Amino acid sequence: MNENPLDLLPEVLLGASAVLGLLLGAWLPRRRQWLTGALAAVACVAGIAAAVAAAPGPMAAFDGAFAIDPVTATARVVILGGTLLVLVLGRIAYRADPRETEFYVLLQLAALGALLLAGAQDLLLLAAAYLLASVPSYTLAGFRKDGPGTEAALKYYVVGALLGVMMLTGITVLFAAGRATAYPALAGGLATAPTGLVAAGVVGLLAGVLFKAGGVPCHFWVPDAVQGSTPAVAAFLATLPKIGALAALYRLAAVPLSATDVPWPALIAVLATASMTLGNLAAFFQTDVRRLLAYSTISQVGYLLIPIAVTGRSDQAQPALLYYLAGYALTNLGAFAVVCALPRARALDDYRGLLRRHPALALSLVVCLLGLLGTPPTAVFLGKLQVFTAAVDGGYTWLAVVAAVNTVASLFYYLRWIQPAVAGARADADAGAGAGADAGADAARTLTVRRPAALLACAAAAASVVLGIAGGPVLDLLGGPLVR
Repeated sequence: MNENPLDLLPEVLLGASAVLGLLLGAWLPRRRQWLTGALAAVACVAGIAAAVAAAPGPMAAFDGAFAIDPVTATARVVILGGTLLVLVLGRIAYRADPRETEFYVLLQLAALGALLLAGAQDLLLLAAAYLLASVPSYTLAGFRKDGPGTEAALKYYVVGALLGVMMLTGITVLFAAGRATAYPALAGGLATAPTGLVAAGVVGLLAGVLFKAGGVPCHFWVPDAVQGSTPAVAAFLATLPKIGALAALYRLAAVPLSATDVPWPALIAVLATASMTLGNLAAFFQTDVRRLLAYSTISQVGYLLIPIAVTGRSDQAQPALLYYLAGYALTNLGAFAVVCALPRARALDDYRGLLRRHPALALSLVVCLLGLLGTPPTAVFLGKLQVFTAAVDGGYTWLAVVAAVNTVASLFYYLRWIQPAVAGARADADAGAGAGADAGADAARTLTVRRPAALLACAAAAASVVLGIAGGPVLDLLGGPLVR
């Protein structure tokens, strides 16, 4: 057996940092709790360096239970980089809080679960990773211990527990059908297993994975969890667990399910259509910015499921998925960084006059929202282009057309947010009615900016554009072989 812990160095660093941070937080004074956050940041940076160094692959570690290949390497870089951004946002919100250390530790444990989801090459490890990614996330959702946070955590937990049981049932059925839990051996067993039995196992397994991804029909927790949690936690929940879940789903499609007779590509295509369509329709008339972004993330899952549906049918599926994941994570975290920078702005109209008062932040918001739409030269534009190409190449032209129509439709609700941000301030509009002074004071309070979060939003928006421009060389690195 290959049991070299250095093969899992990014995961080991993150786990060790979480344990050490928990111990440090027990005796550090409140004003020094930031040291545990600094330790977590160092672990993330070191993990990214280790992931890049181990990228050539492919290889399997721990008797084939964990795969190290381009999918794992990309997920490591994206998840650890995103965790680093959320650590900064959390530091702004929880500085000198009595539970500051707890936030850092829970965040690292949830990110560790997402990393293990991305590299899992065994059904048992997949189940353990699901639990590790879920339990700390439930606590993070209710971290504020207020009414909305408690409601968000309760809904998140109830849905997660139900779908987790369905996932474990699916794993049990697949084990019974394939007589193995390791993906390569399972692939051989499922090829000759009864189709009905395999189909039942696949449906159960999909329930758990789609819950972590936030896709239809397992999406009901997303709007309430994102709206009820703090902005930093919402940024994490709406972005990073999806990376691990979708990487895990791609690996399942490429290895154990590839030789079965179950029509799982058609099922994934239907789920992709439902996710992008229902997410967009629900986002149309939202006025709360976090709830709008929550439904936006559901629609984005629909686009991300397209390359998974054509796995094995198109050589473009893997690089399209991985590049889109990276571009989406960067752009979505940038949009949430704007939300964190304006903690008093909850509704769309609260952003009125942002361009005049804080032009750099307003431009960052415009870049991130149009980036989520898929406007050139942002990274999501090239990602969507690759996804559409993969769909056509894999024989799902109709799915590419549906995705294109949904992309155009999503412009409506992104513009509903952009329009007040670039329009005149409310004070200007109300001055003639004799309420200019009061409205100006309200707008000034609403648009009070947390500068570190604003700088992070500007950096994320700029990085999204840079990644879009440099997409060609990056795509060339993402098409390596999987561990099989």
